[in-house]
Amino acid sequence: MASNNNVVEPWMLENGNAKCLTKEMRHGSGGHHHHHHHGRTAHNMSSSSLRKKSDISLVSKVRYPCLRDFLANLQEIFLGTKLSVLFLAIPFAILADYRQFGSPWVFGLSLLGLTPLAERVSFLTEQIAMFTGPTVGGLLNATCGNATELIIAIFALLQHKVDVVKYSLLGSVLSNLLLVLGTSLFCGGLANLNKEQKFDRKQADVNSLLLLLGLLCHLLPLMFRMAAPAQADSVVTSQATLQLSRVSCIFMLVAYIAYLVFQLWTHRQLFETQEEENEEGAAAEEETPVIGFWSGIVWLAGMTAVIALLSEFVVGTIQDASDTWGLSVSFISLILLPIVGNAAEHAGAIIFAFKNKLDISLGVALGSAAQISMFVVPLCVIVAWILNIDMNLDFNLLETGCLALSILITAFALQDGTSHYMKGLVLLLCYVVIGACFFVSRTPLSK
Repeated sequence: MASNNNVVEPWMLENGNAKCLTKEMRHGSGGHHHHHHHGRTAHNMSSSSLRKKSDISLVSKVRYPCLRDFLANLQEIFLGTKLSVLFLAIPFAILADYRQFGSPWVFGLSLLGLTPLAERVSFLTEQIAMFTGPTVGGLLNATCGNATELIIAIFALLQHKVDVVKYSLLGSVLSNLLLVLGTSLFCGGLANLNKEQKFDRKQADVNSLLLLLGLLCHLLPLMFRMAAPAQADSVVTSQATLQLSRVSCIFMLVAYIAYLVFQLWTHRQLFETQEEENEEGAAAEEETPVIGFWSGIVWLAGMTAVIALLSEFVVGTIQDASDTWGLSVSFISLILLPIVGNAAEHAGAIIFAFKNKLDISLGVALGSAAQISMFVVPLCVIVAWILNIDMNLDFNLLETGCLALSILITAFALQDGTSHYMKGLVLLLCYVVIGACFFVSRTPLSK
């Protein structure tokens, strides 16, 4: 793996430095280099940690250029991740469905197959973002970052499983706030025991605010239903709850759009991650796109189709898997589904916490949680509205209570802008307790 990316070849230097290809040349040799390029946000940094540089020496021996490019692309996409072994689960899942092997098998294999796909989608959006420039790239990253959760949710809606949608989205928020954040703070705290661990509170504050706004929108329909007088007509109350939810969702989407404007235009400097000097080499390597624009888009469409297929399997077989394994559907969709959709981000956040870059870990965990609660949830309610399915924001008392306390605990843990392993441990234990709560709860799903 000879990296000649940061060697200044003579042909790059036609008339001075007309072709600024490497990062060093683009920024000159000053220490101020990160003001020039658009900073990479936390999400792209985190997902890149699971990649491995692929060695193209074998492919480059192929004679025909078309075939050679195609093979190089294949290699980048399928072998460019440390999770590539899990791609094998996809054909087996399809086979298991085709041969009727029994639903738990289909369910398990589809879950495994979804894990690397989530990471690859973020890789492809990042490749495409290199051609489009920072703003469109940021929008792309924001929308495709949670593509897996969104697709699973929409397929569950199409099959009229509103409960699975609610649980899996709630689980995504909880696992981002408690599991990812907890693990990163815990591991980061143990790895950097004698260093001071600081992070920028401004970004965490914005995300906590958004989460609290989302929480208000979840609490109101619930309290509205609880506060209805006993003799009131339940149909009228549920209609009113539904209307309230739909209006709230429109405002949540407005808040989300404002958040994107805040993040991509007006306060971009808060969300950019500065790379230090010693990472010049590493940064220079990552700058060049390895996949062309159009092939990136085609691959992205293909990946999305496969994710959609696997999501359909997952949602279709969740009930049977639940019966076979003796786990409640609420537990499976609250704990297992979200971990799969976020696996790549989990790993990334933890790796950066080890390197004492808590800004990136926080950006990933809190950013994802805010995106799901302010974008994916309202979007699902509105899609359900279009499909004429009644889905409101009234997650039951137990679920909303868990969400409320998790958001508060996280906000308090991030109050002072420093971190240590104790905070991570507390967040992790909160997650375990919530998991235990849903493990024992056997509430039948509302039909």
